[in-house]
Amino acid sequence: MIDALVTGGTGFVGANLIRELLAEGSTVRALARKGSDQRALNGLTVELAEGDLRDPTSLRRALGGVRCLYHVAADYRLWVPDPEALYRTNVEGTRALFEAALDAGVERVVYTSSVGALGIPDDGAPGTEETPVNLDAMVGHYKRSKFLAERVAEEFAGKGLPVVIVNPSTPIGPWDVKPTPTGQMIVDFLKGRMLGYLETGLNLVHVKDVARGHMLAAERGRVGEKYILGNQNLSLKEIFEILARLTGRPAPRHRIPYRVAFAAAFCAEGWARLSRRPPRVALTGVRMAKKRMYFSPEKAIRELKFPQTPVEDALRDAVAWFSRHGYA
Repeated sequence: MIDALVTGGTGFVGANLIRELLAEGSTVRALARKGSDQRALNGLTVELAEGDLRDPTSLRRALGGVRCLYHVAADYRLWVPDPEALYRTNVEGTRALFEAALDAGVERVVYTSSVGALGIPDDGAPGTEETPVNLDAMVGHYKRSKFLAERVAEEFAGKGLPVVIVNPSTPIGPWDVKPTPTGQMIVDFLKGRMLGYLETGLNLVHVKDVARGHMLAAERGRVGEKYILGNQNLSLKEIFEILARLTGRPAPRHRIPYRVAFAAAFCAEGWARLSRRPPRVALTGVRMAKKRMYFSPEKAIRELKFPQTPVEDALRDAVAWFSRHGYA
C-alpha cells in the first residue's frame, strides 16, 4: 500500500507537503504531468505517477493501492487566454479525481482550496469558514473555479467520500520554485524593483505549517468541514517593512493609487493578448487588492492544533531560499 498520493506535488505547497510526509516515514506517490517541472522534488524518495486531472484513466491508475489522497493541484493563474482551462482543471478535474477516489475506496481525502473561495466581512473583520459568500462575490475566474471546486468537494462528502477541506491563506517559505505571485513579490523586493505598494493586506503563513496543516486535517479534521490554514494579518506596507528589517534594503515608501495600478494592469493585459505572454500585473490581481484578505485560523488552531510559526521566520526562510537558489 501507498500511504499518500499527492496531486500538485511539483508545486509550492505540494513539494513541502511531500517533504513533511517523508519525514514522518510515509510512502508517497506524486501525480505529475508529462514534461512538468519537477525541480522541487529533486533528491526525494517519491514515486512519480504520470497523469493529468483531465485524464480520468491516469487518475484511477495513480490511486491504486493508496490510503490517503491529498488533492493539492490547481491551475493558479490570475490571467489566462482561455478561462475555460481553469474550470476544466480546477472543477471538472476535481470531480474526476474524486469519482476515482470514491471507486478506489480511499480512506481519507484532503482537498486544498483557498481563502480566496471564502467570504470577507464588509466591516473589515477577519473572514472565517462561516462568513457568508456566494459565487457573485468571487473576483476573477481563478477564484470562481476554486469556489465551484469547493462545492464539488462538499458534494462528494455527501456521497460518502471522507473529504476534509483546507483553505490556505498566503503561504511563504522555501521551495517556491515557480515562484508564486507572493514569492515573486519577495524576489522583486530583493532585486530593488518594488517602487511602491497598494493599500491592501494579506494573511501570511509559513508553507511548512500549511503542509503540516494538511496532515493534521487528514488525522483530525471532520469530514465535510473547512479549515483556514493561516497565521498573521498584515498590510502590504507592513510586509515590506519586515522584509526591510530582515534584509537591510529600503522598503517602498510610495502608495500607488488604485486607478494607476488599474491602468497599468489594463495596458499589461492588452499587450498580453497580443504577445500571448502573461502580464506582469493582472487586472484580477488589482481588483482583488481592493479588499484586505484578512482571515482567522482559530478553528484550525482549536480543532487541528494547527501550528503558528512566526511570520517573520517565514519571510526570513523565503528570503534565504530565494537568495541561496539564485533568484536574487
